[in-house]
Amino acid sequence: MQCAAALVIAALGSSFSPINAFAETGVVRLALVVVPDDLLRPLLPDFQKQTDMRADIVYSGKDPYAVAGSGKADLVISHYGHEGVEPFVAGRLGLWPHPVFANQMAMLGPPSDPAGVRGIADGAEAFRRIAASKSPYVSNNGAGAKYLEEILMKSASIQEKGSWYLDLKSEGSKAALDAARKGACVLWGLPPFLCLKHKGPLELEPLVFQDPIFQRIMVAVAVNPKKVPGVNAVGAAAFQQFLIAPATQAKIRSFRYPDFDREAWWPAGTIACTSKIAA
Repeated sequence: MQCAAALVIAALGSSFSPINAFAETGVVRLALVVVPDDLLRPLLPDFQKQTDMRADIVYSGKDPYAVAGSGKADLVISHYGHEGVEPFVAGRLGLWPHPVFANQMAMLGPPSDPAGVRGIADGAEAFRRIAASKSPYVSNNGAGAKYLEEILMKSASIQEKGSWYLDLKSEGSKAALDAARKGACVLWGLPPFLCLKHKGPLELEPLVFQDPIFQRIMVAVAVNPKKVPGVNAVGAAAFQQFLIAPATQAKIRSFRYPDFDREAWWPAGTIACTSKIAA
């Protein structure tokens, strides 16, 4: 019941004395991996209105845990599978990770959709059709995408990779650009793809994205004030609770990118709340 009680406190806003106490701690410094910036920025004014505290995104990049470990952030938000999570928490620099939301991977491909995969909800079936039609596919060598690729290809019972399978040793945005150049499909995160497409023409579209396996859980990790001096522990806890509050989770669920009118982000706070209630 601790989670439910905390959410009630967060929802009450500045009229409740523990929330007023948060104002004394000033600013909450957030260190993020790149992708959640677009989602979080519109939520920051709500946090300030409810708590009288300001949350600032002080870092957005590949290694937010290094920033937090040096005392420059109070809360880290990253994928649960980020290589920095385990050593940061195991080294007691961070407290236990709290699931807050999930972002979305997708099978991207050319608008012509040569494999005929557009709109199907099964990632393994998408690979079956790509292999059967010998449509080009570029392997994204980023760790998460490669792992997902292996799961889906094994699920599709694809034993041998033919000439359609292109491993160009690229990852992330480079893999997406290679796929566009080759007229090929590729697995990549939907939010970074939509951001990249804003920067210039890119002959790729999200074709397959409804399979639940495409969701990637992201967590909030509060920096441990006993190990890292100068941490705003109260503010970090307040922002965690704000993220899993039902009203905030609803806004995460309804978030849309201007040129993609489907979910790219999913609420995941129920995981944290359920575990606390069960405990």
